Amino acid sequence: MKVLVLNCGSSSLKYQLIDMDNESVIAKGLCERIGIEGSKLTHKPTGKDTFKKEAPMPTHTEAIKLVMDALMDPEHGVIKDTSEISAIGHRVLHGGSKFTESTVVDEKVKQAIRDCFDLGPLHNPANLMGIEACEEAMPGTPNVAVFDTTFGMSMPEKAYMYAIPHEYYDKYSIRRYGFHGTSHMFVSGEVLKFCHLDPEKGKVIVCHLGNGGSISASIGGKCVDTSMGLTPLEGLIMGTRSGDIDPAVVQFICNKEGRDVNDVLNMLNKKSGVLGMSGGVSSDFRDIEAARAEGNRLAGVALDAFIYRVVKYIGAYTAAMNGVDAIAFTAGVGENDIKTRKRICENLSYLGVKIDDERNNVRGEARVISADDSKVQVVLYPTNEELAIARETVRLVG
Repeated sequence: MKVLVLNCGSSSLKYQLIDMDNESVIAKGLCERIGIEGSKLTHKPTGKDTFKKEAPMPTHTEAIKLVMDALMDPEHGVIKDTSEISAIGHRVLHGGSKFTESTVVDEKVKQAIRDCFDLGPLHNPANLMGIEACEEAMPGTPNVAVFDTTFGMSMPEKAYMYAIPHEYYDKYSIRRYGFHGTSHMFVSGEVLKFCHLDPEKGKVIVCHLGNGGSISASIGGKCVDTSMGLTPLEGLIMGTRSGDIDPAVVQFICNKEGRDVNDVLNMLNKKSGVLGMSGGVSSDFRDIEAARAEGNRLAGVALDAFIYRVVKYIGAYTAAMNGVDAIAFTAGVGENDIKTRKRICENLSYLGVKIDDERNNVRGEARVISADDSKVQVVLYPTNEELAIARETVRLVG
C-alpha cells in the first residue's frame, strides 16, 4: 500500500510517498514559493538523482499537479499511474475541539477545518487547499486529515482549561490544544518500545526542540500535558516566539508605544524568542551558539534562558506525572545539538539523570545517551511526522 503524505504551508508543499508494506520512503520533495514568482519543485526519488524544476505555481492545485507529474515521470518517477496511490494523508494544523483523532475527509470535515481558520490563520487555509487540490487531481482517492492538535486532546480538563470565565470556552473553544502533536505522538510511542517501558504506564517527556519548540508529558503514549496552548506562542522560548509571558506585557507595550494588539502579538510571534533576546543576532540556535562563543553576552543570556525554560518544564512535568521513566530529545536542536542536550541534562541530576558523553556525541540517530546507572533513561530519538501521518492514514483506510 502506497500512501502520499502532504504538509502544506502557506507558500510551500512538502511531500513523501511511502510504501507502507515496509514503511520505506519511495520519493520525497518540496514545492517552494507557491503563489510567488520563482516557484520551484525539488523531487528526490530514492536511489535516483534529485530532479529540480522551476514552473509557475499560482496555487496549491498547480503544485499538486507538478508533484503528480514528477512521481509518474518516465525518468525520475516512481509510479506509473496515480491509481498506485491508495490514500493521501494530510497534516492539518488545527482541529479545534471538534476532533479527538485523525479522520477521513468529507464535506463536514472540510467545513470544520474552515471553522478553525481563525485558530490557525497561516496553516489551516493552506492545509485545506492541499486537500481540495488532491480531490481535484485524484478524485475518489481517500484523504485523511491528521491534526497537529489531536495528541493534546487526551489532556485532562485541569491541564487544558484556562483560568478565564468559562463562557469563552463555551463560545469560542478557548483552551490549551498543544502543537507539534504528530511529532510528540510518534516519538512518545516509539520511546515506550525503544526503552522497553510499560506500554500502558510508561511515563515519557518529549522535548521537541527546534526553531519552534514544545515539550509534552505522556503516560502510556497518551498526552497528559504539553507546553503550547491555544496557539503555538505559549511555552518554551523559541527561535522567534516569546513563549510564556505575562499577558499584561502586551497591554503595557500597546499603551506606551500606541501600538495595536495585533501588532504586538506579531512581534511576540516573529521578532521575539532568542532572536529578540539576543538583540537581533539570529533565530537560528547555531548562530546564537557561535555568537556566544565569540563573547556576545546577550546571545549567551538567550541560550541560557532557553535551556532554563526547558529544564523548568521537564521538572514541572515530572512533578505532574509523579515521576518520569524516559526523557527524549527530538527535532532540529534536540537531535543535533550535543552541547544543549548535555547542559539540560546537567540540571536534572536531582532526578538521578546522568549523561554519558560518549553516547551523547551523536546526531540524528536513535540512541540512549544516558549512563547505565542513570535513574531516568535519556534518549535521542529522531522524529518522523510523515511516517506517523502515513500510519494514521493506513489505520483509517487500509
